[in-house]
Amino acid sequence: MTAALIDGKVYAQALRQRLLKRTQRLKELHNIVPGLAVVIVGDNPASHIYVRNKGKAAQEAGLQSFEHKLRENTKPSVLLKLLAELNADDKVDGILVQLPLPDGIEAGAVIDAIHPDKDVDGFHVINAGRLATGQPGLVPCTPLGCELLLRAGMRKLSGQHAVIVGRSNIVGKPLAQLLLRADCTVTVAHSKTPDLPAVCRSADILVAAVGRPEMIRGDWIRPGAVVVDVGINRVVEPNGTMRIVGDVAFAEAVSVAAAITPVPGGVGPMTIACLLENTFTAACRRRLIDPDTV
Repeated sequence: MTAALIDGKVYAQALRQRLLKRTQRLKELHNIVPGLAVVIVGDNPASHIYVRNKGKAAQEAGLQSFEHKLRENTKPSVLLKLLAELNADDKVDGILVQLPLPDGIEAGAVIDAIHPDKDVDGFHVINAGRLATGQPGLVPCTPLGCELLLRAGMRKLSGQHAVIVGRSNIVGKPLAQLLLRADCTVTVAHSKTPDLPAVCRSADILVAAVGRPEMIRGDWIRPGAVVVDVGINRVVEPNGTMRIVGDVAFAEAVSVAAAITPVPGGVGPMTIACLLENTFTAACRRRLIDPDTV
């Protein structure tokens, strides 16, 4: 058996094309153009690439994009003042602060300073609480992308046993809430889970989100399971070349699973697409418009 590939690039492109049509309708019906403000602090080259890509993607989807670049030595008070201004700016519907932040700026305090209704990363404690209690809120982008890929790659989620390896606030915990909401039975496993391979083999859906290169081996996967690999790890080969791998040993898994997301090109593209979707949702909800009607 060779697993079918769940191509995140294809699904993300389709999501962005649908979003462009919806932003056009939102402008026609209500004269609203959703606005995304991205804040970057410091000179991290990878962060600047991510921010540039997010800005380009926002514009292509019909959104306004506002970039705010701050120096490496920016004081926390200056960043918090900027966030207060963005919270009050009616043109801004979503605020994203690019992580990681320089030493001396505490990420938790920055996330808390973003208004929950503009928190398009979905990290604010209020949005976490909304998700946990089944209330409307902004959902973290990577877990939302995982759920959408699973819905695209499976006939149904209801009744499936999902094992999530990783318990972070960014992926593992919110994805567990999303899959519970979809009527899955969910097990959250981690580094202290006894006999982790056996737990993984019990899964109809196996999600790897641990940040360890190729940790999940092929014999950890039940034949016919669907595998979502959230990991993005850079490994250096003996000859000095670098390659990007996931948390799953793809060459082993592809001969066991029914379907699998590749790395790169799986979950990654969906994360940016869901960020744009969250910005659109935030723009509608702030104005008491049901986003599903646009």
